[in-house]
Amino acid sequence: MFKILDRYIIRKFLGTYIFAIILLLAIVVMFDINEKFDSFVKAPLKATIFDYFLNFLPYFANQFSPLFTFIAVIFFTSKLAQDSEIIAMLSTGMSFRRLLRPYLVGATVIAAATFVLSAYVIPPANVKRINYQNTYVKNKRVDYGSNIMLMVAPGQIAYMNRYDNLSKTGYKFSLESFDENKRLTSRLTAQSIRWDTLYSWTVRDYVIRDFRDNREYIDKGRSLDTTIAFEPRDFLISVVDHEKMTSPELSEYIRRQKGRGVANIQSFEVEQERRYAMTAAAFILTIIGMSLSVKKVKGGMGLNIGIGLVLSFSYILFMTITQTFALSGLTSAFVAMWIPNILYAIIAIILYRRASV
Repeated sequence: MFKILDRYIIRKFLGTYIFAIILLLAIVVMFDINEKFDSFVKAPLKATIFDYFLNFLPYFANQFSPLFTFIAVIFFTSKLAQDSEIIAMLSTGMSFRRLLRPYLVGATVIAAATFVLSAYVIPPANVKRINYQNTYVKNKRVDYGSNIMLMVAPGQIAYMNRYDNLSKTGYKFSLESFDENKRLTSRLTAQSIRWDTLYSWTVRDYVIRDFRDNREYIDKGRSLDTTIAFEPRDFLISVVDHEKMTSPELSEYIRRQKGRGVANIQSFEVEQERRYAMTAAAFILTIIGMSLSVKKVKGGMGLNIGIGLVLSFSYILFMTITQTFALSGLTSAFVAMWIPNILYAIIAIILYRRASV
């Protein structure tokens, strides 16, 4: 059961967290309007409000949730310390570890909300936001591809000379099938192939060669509807596609793409690990913030807030740098996303022990 003191600290924590989000989002909106004013003027007002801003604000708040958490802890704990409330709590015989408990409860609420939003709620909302940006701000869609090759299924290799996503058509298509001994069993070639829905394709001006019993069987035709287990999003990958997938969709996409031998999926792996790493960051930064600001200092609240901002921004900068390493293939996504957490967890332990003395 939570005591009055626990509820008081949790209420202060979450209230300051929400206040920090609202304050920073108001500033972000002003900067965003100033930066994209020309695009907003061209776009319908309804689309700007409901498709962009109502989806952009939760996205931005969730992206920087660890920063807001850290600022909230630093701010309200420094205020408690300056008003000698922390001293009063500890003078009753409460241990430092016991004082940390409501902080961790608050961090749990924030971490759970952050994960649910990033894994399930925000990705569908990002579809509308990104479509708005592609239409009115800057188009980042990948609508064309060339020299496309991928493994459709075990023993099946597909190739297209080029693909136009606007017309949903690929040109100079081939599909080769191999047996377990890696011998060619069939080869389909077509002048063009058009995508319909899911795995439904229509090949035109096709030739199918089957190799059985040391003989070749040829079938030709003008048009053929067929099912081939791949779709345009498997090879037309834009820089923001990973933001539009829920965590289950992301895991399935990564598994399928690895099975097909697709190489450029680092951004999807980074996004998958980032969602878990950001959740853990809420606890780490809460402990650091509480340990830094729990004692009254001569510099007042400003000194604690200044130190907190430096540490929080250095955390975000460090994560951005390690993320770049993963995207360039220098390290795995798991290592890149968890190195900052491991380093700052060590800092949290050191600061916690110093503060509890």
